[in-house]
Amino acid sequence: MIFGFDGSQKETKNQDNTKKRARQESCAAPGSKACREKQRRDRLNERFNELCAVLEPGKPPKADKLEILTKTTCLLSQLRTEAQKLKKSNENLQDNIKNLKVEKSSLRDEKTKLKAEKERLEQMLKSTSITQYVPCQPVPATISYPAPVPAPTKYVEYTNYQPAAFWQWIPPASLDTTKDAVHWPPVA
Repeated sequence: MIFGFDGSQKETKNQDNTKKRARQESCAAPGSKACREKQRRDRLNERFNELCAVLEPGKPPKADKLEILTKTTCLLSQLRTEAQKLKKSNENLQDNIKNLKVEKSSLRDEKTKLKAEKERLEQMLKSTSITQYVPCQPVPATISYPAPVPAPTKYVEYTNYQPAAFWQWIPPASLDTTKDAVHWPPVA
């Protein structure tokens, strides 16, 4: 059934009981122009139905060929723009891959240089005399300090010691205590 028409038509009777000529499924003459044209139209209709089914799966096919072609052109333009975006994205990713490969090779070279340097330093360390170095001793868990020295019990007395007043050599501006609260505020 194509666009609501049933292909198997039989002889039908009119209201006035006259017989109509029945349409046959195949053309009268297979090589005739009318038969070829009918086959071409049938193929076109089948392709339009397939195209409509692809555009809107699950929905009944539409008979409006212009609408089907319009939707198809819109969909194709969207797919082209998306394909261009994906191509650009792919090119960017390819460039990133190239840059990462270059970076990977440079890191690999640096790693081999560092390994060689490490081995060279280990050989230098092995070749030097181990007896020259004092090994580190572990720190004990509890640190013990030496016993405190007792204070001396005997004092030497200075008999000539007399307290001296040094205020006489201090300038008089420093001896004035009236501005002490301004210069040195009290600490709370």
